[in-house]
Amino acid sequence: MDTILQISHLTKAFNGFKIDDISFSLEKGCIMGFVGENGAGKTTTIKMLLNAVEKTSGEIQIFGLDHTAHEVEIKERIGYVPSDDYFTANSTLDRHVKALKIFYKEWDDTLFKALCTSWKLPLSQKIYEYSKGMKTKAMLAIALAHKPDLLILDEPTAGLDPVARIEVLDILRDFVANGERAVFFSTHITTDLDKIADYITLIHEGRIKESLPIDEIEEKYALVDGGIEDLKGKEEEFLGLRKGQVKFEGLILREKAQKCFKENQIRVPNIENLLVYTIWGEKDEKSQAIIKSL
Repeated sequence: MDTILQISHLTKAFNGFKIDDISFSLEKGCIMGFVGENGAGKTTTIKMLLNAVEKTSGEIQIFGLDHTAHEVEIKERIGYVPSDDYFTANSTLDRHVKALKIFYKEWDDTLFKALCTSWKLPLSQKIYEYSKGMKTKAMLAIALAHKPDLLILDEPTAGLDPVARIEVLDILRDFVANGERAVFFSTHITTDLDKIADYITLIHEGRIKESLPIDEIEEKYALVDGGIEDLKGKEEEFLGLRKGQVKFEGLILREKAQKCFKENQIRVPNIENLLVYTIWGEKDEKSQAIIKSL
């Protein structure tokens, strides 16, 4: 497979926060879910990909090209949908498009109008009359109309109703179907990624905690639960653990789970489990350190 996005040792430090030496890659034909809690560094990373925020160090290659030296050429081939819409409320979609399409050599009016018809987006209606879902689909229509090879999406399904979210996910699935394009999809709604993602990259406090094909989550990790008595002497084996007075649940490497627990206690984790327990593990370590210092 050909690499469409390559991030190498990317760092950005500002205002007490740091994107800390992150590296990962995205192949053609794939959808990568970029997950993490709010404030983990997802949007900052995307802004660096788009050269809207200058990196401190590291390398970003898109389509095999340096993202700053070939910025105009690269942006011709990228479709971007931010978390918040960029529309002027009292204007219309038709007016926005007239202003935007002049920047794209490959703009296809026929495709854009077909998308608007299919998604029921009235071109002459004022934007303030659009729903959240309509605005998201309008930005997607604009992003797709210049025939990009890479879609970069920052929380596109946040705030959408379930039907609108499913429609957006179907669009992304169709976009990569020819095997030549890719989607980089930042979100904290992990159930969306369970449906469509090929790869997961997890960022926490500016650091990449994991980046792997989604089917390898099952191979590498296990979710284990049981009575609290089953946990004795095994707590240190867990990446993240939640304990009650009677029961526990936690994320652990599968090979360790198979050595330490019964088969009926071991389950397949999903993306949310990976996200929650990776973060929980760090928070738990910090909490214990604070308690010990008292």
